[in-house]
Amino acid sequence: QVQLVESGGGLVQAGGSLRVSCAASGGTFSTYAMGWFRQAPGKQREFVAAITGSGGSTLYKDSVKGRFTISRDNAKNTVYLQMNGLKPEDTATYLCAARKIGIPLVSGYDYWGQGTQVTVSS
Repeated sequence: QVQLVESGGGLVQAGGSLRVSCAASGGTFSTYAMGWFRQAPGKQREFVAAITGSGGSTLYKDSVKGRFTISRDNAKNTVYLQMNGLKPEDTATYLCAARKIGIPLVSGYDYWGQGTQVTVSS
């Protein structure tokens, strides 16, 4: 079993930057693909970004390409999402997820964190 805990959310102005983190425990972190998802009020949860277990390959939602960067530090069992050029439509709860098969896909994740709130003001 894997436990995931997100942190780093907050309130930022449009155009600003924020980095959210996800600390993992209880599993073999380096073998898992890791993903970030988000859910805004009244909307379905959506895929944002994912990364392979080794960190060598990434996948992004089209609307965040060029603005967001996913990375991981396997020595720290932590995955990050650096968010630049934030827009009000990025406002959501950001959730971390782990996939036992280490390919970064838009679905098929096995473990989930509770989420951290990101609010972007205009």
